[in-house]
Amino acid sequence: MIIDDKLTEYLEELSRLRLTEEEKEKAKKDLSGILSYVDRLNELDTTNVEPMSHPYDFTNNFRADEAKASFDRELILKNAPKKKDGCFLVPKTVE
Repeated sequence: MIIDDKLTEYLEELSRLRLTEEEKEKAKKDLSGILSYVDRLNELDTTNVEPMSHPYDFTNNFRADEAKASFDRELILKNAPKKKDGCFLVPKTVE
């Protein structure tokens, strides 16, 4: 892929950035380097490699959903500066 002025202007528009001429030249050089490095991956032999979505072998390892005892509400509220109806009372944040 060739990185030209038209492509850098398109990327500039997509990213909503305004680049100077020096920045555009540097971006062209950097993008060319990145794409040529990524293109090297095509040289790898991946014929016996299975596609994968992530590097781990396990999927959906969820724990069982079990009800457990919670903390004692009165013990927690004992240290609250203000409380009302068994809940913390905090300053109003929305009008």
